[in-house]
Amino acid sequence: MRQAGESDNPAPYRMTKHFKEAERLKRIIEAFPQVTITLLGDLVADEFVFGEISRVSREAPVLILKHRERTVAPGGGANAVNNLADLGVKVLPVGVVGDDEPGRLLLKYFRHKQIPISGVLKDKSYTTVTKTRILAGMAHTSRQQVVRIDREPAEAPNAHLTRELFLAAREYLRASDALLVSDYGYGSATPALVNALNVKTRTPVPIVLDSRYRLLQYAGVTAATPNEPEVEEALGVRIGHNWDKLIAASKQVMGRMKLQSLVITRGRDGMVAFDQRHKPVDIPIYGSDEVADVTGAGDTVIAAFTAALAAGASTQEAAHIANYAGGIVVMKRGTATVSRQELLDALEQAPPATRSH
Repeated sequence: MRQAGESDNPAPYRMTKHFKEAERLKRIIEAFPQVTITLLGDLVADEFVFGEISRVSREAPVLILKHRERTVAPGGGANAVNNLADLGVKVLPVGVVGDDEPGRLLLKYFRHKQIPISGVLKDKSYTTVTKTRILAGMAHTSRQQVVRIDREPAEAPNAHLTRELFLAAREYLRASDALLVSDYGYGSATPALVNALNVKTRTPVPIVLDSRYRLLQYAGVTAATPNEPEVEEALGVRIGHNWDKLIAASKQVMGRMKLQSLVITRGRDGMVAFDQRHKPVDIPIYGSDEVADVTGAGDTVIAAFTAALAAGASTQEAAHIANYAGGIVVMKRGTATVSRQELLDALEQAPPATRSH
C-alpha cells in the first residue's frame, strides 16, 4: 500500500536523482584544476595535409590535389596530454620524440600551452611517430581522408632511453594524483616499464591504461579503457551486439588483469562501465550519432576518465564524464580536444543517462 504523502508519479523522484547526479559530476569537473596527472606514453604527431581537388591525373587514375594547408597536432599519447591540459588538469608528459621537425613541433606546442617538457626526451637516433593524413575536397565541401602515411621509428627506445623514461616517470609520480599509460605499441610505455614503476614506487595513485595491442600483458593497473574491437582481439572472441558476451568478456578481462575498473567503448553504442562492486552501467552516446571524425576520440575518453578518477569520482561517474567528452569530440574535425566548459555545458543540456538490461 502507498504511504501517505507518496507521489503517484515517479517523475519528480527521477528528476531529483538526475539533478543530484549532474551536480556531483559538475563538482568533479570543477575540481580538475586541482589535479596533477603523469602521462607515460607514445607521443605521436598527427599531420593533416589538405588539397583542393583539381582534376584527374593523366598518368594514373588518381586525383590531383592543389595544396591548400598543412597542420600538425598532438596525436596518440600527446593528444591525451593535450586533452588533459584543455580540461584544466596539470599534466606531466613522459615520452620520446626525435630530433626532427615533427618532434620539434610537438615540443613547441607543449611549450605554448605551458605544459612541462622536462620528461619528454629528445633523441637523434629516434624518429618521431608521425601519421600524415591526406584530405581532399572542393573549396566549400567537407574534407575526406584519401590516404594515411605513417612514419615510425625503426626500433623501440633503447635501454638508455627506457631508463630515462623510468626515472622521469618515477619523479613525476611523487607529485601526481594518477598515472595515465598511453601505449600505441612504439615502446615508450611497455608492460615491463609500467610494472617496474608499480613495483619500485609502490604507486598509491590510480594507474589507467589505454593499450592498442597488448592489453592483457599489463599487471597492477587500476583501470583500462579499451574499445570493443581491442577486447575482441585480446580475447579472440566476437561480441557484436550480444550483451551476455560483453559481460562475459569484461569479467574475463577484469579477472586476468585484476582491475578495479573497466570501461569498454562501443562507438555509436556509447560505453559500458564495470567495477568490482556494482552492476555494469550501460551509457548511451552523448549527442548525435552522426559522427564527424573519430580521430583521437579514445585519447579524449581516457583523459577525461583519468582526470575524473583522480578528482575522486567513482567508476560510473568517471565513465559518464568520459562519455560526454567522447560525444563532444567526435563532432569535431581532425585531432581535437574538449574543454572543461564544454563538459559543463553538456551537463546543462542533458543529464547523465543509462540503459537498463
